[in-house]
Amino acid sequence: MNHPGGNVIGVTTYEPPLRDLRFALDEIADLPGVLQADLFNHVDADTVHVVLEEVGRFIAEVIAPTNVDGDQIGTVWSAGDDRGVVTTPDSFKKAYSQLVDSGFGAIPFEPDYGGGGFPWMVGLAIQEMLTSANMAFSLCSLLTQGAIDAFLHHATDEQKNVYLPKMLTGEWAGTMNLSEPQAGSDVGAVATKAEPVGDGSYKITGQKIWITYGEHDMAENIVHLVLARTPDAPPGTRGISMFVVPKFFVNEDGTLGDHNDVNCVSIEHKLGIHGSPTCVLSYGDNDGAIGWLIGDEFSGMRNMFTMMNNARLSVGLQGLAIAERAYQHSLEYAIERKQGTAIGAPKGEQSPIIDHPDVRRMLMTQRSWIDAMRCLIYTNGAALDRASSSTGDDRTEAKELADLLIPLSKGLCTDLGNELTSIAVQVFGGMGYVEETGAAQHYRDIRIGTIYEGTNGIQAADLVGRKLSMRGGGVITDQLDSYDQLAAKLGSNERLAVFGSNLTDATAAARTATQWLLDHGATDPNAALAGSAPYLRLLGTVVCGGLMAGAALTALEQIEAGVDTEFYEAKLISAKFFGEQLLPTATGLVGAVCAGADDLFALAPGQL
Repeated sequence: MNHPGGNVIGVTTYEPPLRDLRFALDEIADLPGVLQADLFNHVDADTVHVVLEEVGRFIAEVIAPTNVDGDQIGTVWSAGDDRGVVTTPDSFKKAYSQLVDSGFGAIPFEPDYGGGGFPWMVGLAIQEMLTSANMAFSLCSLLTQGAIDAFLHHATDEQKNVYLPKMLTGEWAGTMNLSEPQAGSDVGAVATKAEPVGDGSYKITGQKIWITYGEHDMAENIVHLVLARTPDAPPGTRGISMFVVPKFFVNEDGTLGDHNDVNCVSIEHKLGIHGSPTCVLSYGDNDGAIGWLIGDEFSGMRNMFTMMNNARLSVGLQGLAIAERAYQHSLEYAIERKQGTAIGAPKGEQSPIIDHPDVRRMLMTQRSWIDAMRCLIYTNGAALDRASSSTGDDRTEAKELADLLIPLSKGLCTDLGNELTSIAVQVFGGMGYVEETGAAQHYRDIRIGTIYEGTNGIQAADLVGRKLSMRGGGVITDQLDSYDQLAAKLGSNERLAVFGSNLTDATAAARTATQWLLDHGATDPNAALAGSAPYLRLLGTVVCGGLMAGAALTALEQIEAGVDTEFYEAKLISAKFFGEQLLPTATGLVGAVCAGADDLFALAPGQL
């Protein structure tokens, strides 16, 4: 791709960060320890990384080249003979067929239905690479995984046997149908109806919006999970039930039958992820769509929440994954692009822009935050795996940590996805602002991350409204105590002493903010909610600081042992940069957390 500034590379290429993944999985999140649980002891760490290497090769070769098609061709809606038809790019269909044949999507799911039984954190590593390669494409698998999770927890054995084997392979896709025109984040306003037929089935009527991959031409069948109300259901979230409504009915022999009364009436025209069809689905325009209850009546919201942690973590992962792709792209450009003369370079000779301090600052900011996000995401995934594979106090402790980290993973990492992809555009300069280079696609694609699966304002409210109060704040203070111990260790090393001092200051700031919210949350909830977003950023930055402190000490230990010194030296510098230049921003957020809500409501709407 030629332009006046030189040759732009990296538009369709992607290099899976396998060595970085191994570091995060093994040395930060302790994959070997997770694999000792009875649930996972059929797998060993070396096997995991052999699998990830093969998955990474496949994704780089097959999926990554489709990213530009997804953006420039996108999906197209047309009126079919009797219902709307959604067409994806030809490259999507071919790549999806190869993905189904590979079986990689089933790796983290139960062997009883054809899965590999690997820990969820391994599934996250596959998700990361798939999302970096093509976020729009990856959303089909992500929604299917969410539907699989709901089936595993709440469906009958018969329902599992009918749907799960094909969903695990990806031959059948899955969706989640929550939102309606009047019911977005306020799920309690759902009005879709479910009338019992008398044979155990229900007639579903209503309209759903924002349905990712609600209609497409890649999978043989689409299994819709729909929230609806039965007759005489109580108002609000208490009256919501969950139903399975397949696009095509499934015959007793497992073959597909007639088309259900489900119609895609349109798709949205979006800022990014153009290759992912966001559908408006109409149920029951004719005789009524037929669905079957999943779980108990009125348990729809409870069913949703059982899969919410994994879904929110996966969206947080998108922030990491697209930041990684944008970083790789901008790094390649910085190495190749020549502009200006760097300090110390021969006069009259143009230098690669990577030799300029400000470009280095932007690249290091990207790299260091990506390392920190990866530590956070995989530590969160490991906590989920430990919660599912242990008992007693160990299970309680793991679940508490997972619950605390979920809003941080989702909220912080998607915020950073926006910020870091913007920095990547800045590295490109003017060429980043034009679509030709592809840098803008990353920026546009990840913008949705802070919005869906619960806006980041909802994540912040969840953090201060539910997670902060766990054990009276004890879950958070336990983490801060562990970071203080790490800070003391950092302080004993000359190279890391500044990081140690900054970590001490940051944990102190987090304690102050945490205590203020605990003191004011019950008596003045508006004040707590007013400080919730800056608190999420503060606490998330401090947690990442603690994790990067552990990464620094691990890297230092390996360097002193003479192991892979070039890799570990890079990890040490990345952690040091975080501790000295990024972590200090946390202390400046205390004022915003503790300011209360008065100024937010001081102006009348007409004055704003």
